[in-house]
Amino acid sequence: MNTPATAETLTPEELPAVVTRLFKGVLYAENDEKLWQSLLGLTSHVRDYVSVLGLDLVLDESEGYAFLRSKDDPDGTLPRLIARRTLTFNVSLLLALLRRRMMEFDINSSEVRLIMTEQEIADMVSVFLPESSNEARILDRLGTDIKKVVELGFLRKLKGQADTYEVARILKAYVDAQWLEEFDARLADYRATLAGEPPAAVAAGGAPGKGEDQ
Repeated sequence: MNTPATAETLTPEELPAVVTRLFKGVLYAENDEKLWQSLLGLTSHVRDYVSVLGLDLVLDESEGYAFLRSKDDPDGTLPRLIARRTLTFNVSLLLALLRRRMMEFDINSSEVRLIMTEQEIADMVSVFLPESSNEARILDRLGTDIKKVVELGFLRKLKGQADTYEVARILKAYVDAQWLEEFDARLADYRATLAGEPPAAVAAGGAPGKGEDQ
């Protein structure tokens, strides 16, 4: 087992290399072990460096990933270096269901990697769609949604295995309990709409929920 490098053993040149890599996207331990070890040794330095730019370092050693996220800014005074992504309802639904599936997987399985086929994903999503929906059209749209989730980095297509994906564990950092709770409320409204009933938020005089940004 490799021992994380300490800050004293690292040269100053490694800090810019680590930060630059994080600006390009998620850093996975399995993809770049040397840079990952550098990050572990320079964690406090990286946090201080990116904090000046209005960013937080999100680091999960046990899961083996790290990324940068914009700090909370209620007043909107800080420029955003990490763009927020507005997700469609279908993509949000898919992310929420994948996150729930991962929670169940972690509780019931001793395995680390959650692998799902496109058919399993379709079966998972179809429960929340109208019974009268055209199956071919649903599958076509689902394919588009899956591609988007792959682009976001939450699904990884497995090489040599047709229509098979690994659910990236970084999803846990993006879709937390609060996100799921808020999405549950919108999902209840969605189900009510399918049943021809007024959404709870509208019936109660409140504003319907907006799409999630990540």
